[in-house]
Amino acid sequence: MANTYTQLYFHIVFAVKGRDNHIATKWKDELYKYITGIISNKEQKLMIINGMPNHVHLLIGTKPTCTLSDLIRDIKANSSKWINDKQLINCKFEWQSGFGAFTVSQSQVPKIVNYIKNQEEQHQSKSFKEEYIGFLNAYDIDFNSAYIFNDD
Repeated sequence: MANTYTQLYFHIVFAVKGRDNHIATKWKDELYKYITGIISNKEQKLMIINGMPNHVHLLIGTKPTCTLSDLIRDIKANSSKWINDKQLINCKFEWQSGFGAFTVSQSQVPKIVNYIKNQEEQHQSKSFKEEYIGFLNAYDIDFNSAYIFNDD
């Protein structure tokens, strides 16, 4: 697309099914590298990835041709298959269905990068549920709290 110029950043959050603490410290960096490869192969730009044992945060720069839901579907499907093929946990690994996606302006990229980089520090004072609901409220997204953390 000649003469098309964009800056599209998304802060993506998704959780392990049931928010179980299945992402182990000893292999999370390998998982993050694998996810980085998926994003790169889809010709999108990963700015940062980090998370906790029960969820992952990504900051992704996308091209206008990227269908975000397809990209996240591919990340989740391929990374869960990778975890299961490597038998990194003693049960079947699954991501929870759905995800959070929040737009980020260029001026906020350094702030979001820092936030994602410091996940361990962030979660000393708030749970994942508190964090996630905080995002939904900050972005003025309507949600029903009865369903926000159901395990479909």
